[in-house]
Amino acid sequence: MLATLQADFGRWLQTECPDAATRLGSGPGLDVYLNNYRSQLVAALESSFPQLQRWLGETAFLAAAARHIETAPPSAWTLDAYGEDFPATVAALHPDDPECAELARIEWALAAAFTTPDIAPLSAASLGAVEWEMVRFAFVPNLAMLPVTTNAAALWQALVTETVPPAAQRLPAPGAVLLWRDGFNPSFRTLEQAEAKAILQLETGMPFGALCAALAAEHGDTKSATIVGTWLGSWLRDGLIAAIR
Repeated sequence: MLATLQADFGRWLQTECPDAATRLGSGPGLDVYLNNYRSQLVAALESSFPQLQRWLGETAFLAAAARHIETAPPSAWTLDAYGEDFPATVAALHPDDPECAELARIEWALAAAFTTPDIAPLSAASLGAVEWEMVRFAFVPNLAMLPVTTNAAALWQALVTETVPPAAQRLPAPGAVLLWRDGFNPSFRTLEQAEAKAILQLETGMPFGALCAALAAEHGDTKSATIVGTWLGSWLRDGLIAAIR
């Protein structure tokens, strides 16, 4: 009986199933539970996506939240995970405004970085003698990379600092946003495709020497040395490398 009762109650909350309501006894009490259920889910989304809410406005955000609640009931033990698929809902509702979904993805990735383990990044001073030809990099676990086609990163920065955001714009070419946690501070920067590709290759185990050789074949020794030196310096400065092996 308890399992049946719980199943009917779930069907009522998720789909307003009339048969389930009848078995539960109907009455105004069910509407109270339904309202509380939806209010909690909206509050969870508002907590996870405050900058998206500012960008969309209250009415459009609530419409997206309502659609998400209808199509994607909670499936995890905690409401902290409820917003994981919300960017997909936003993308479906705003296909002509891709900055909306990209802003949502950036916001979710920055929040997710806080659930990763704390690992002290590698410092440049600790490198010592390194055989760069064979070395492999291990990046910090809170590092994430998102493909972007708009200036969503600039929008997020303006919204969080409460300055006037720029107009939404498409990027001249598809790019990426690199996101990580610097202590308790969310950090990110935009990347060109070449650097994004290099990080992905190193993450999958490519030796640093192989990356350098590929860049030298494409750009020549002098230019490739400048490129990879700039990348490596920024990775160390931003605390993105956890270890070298």
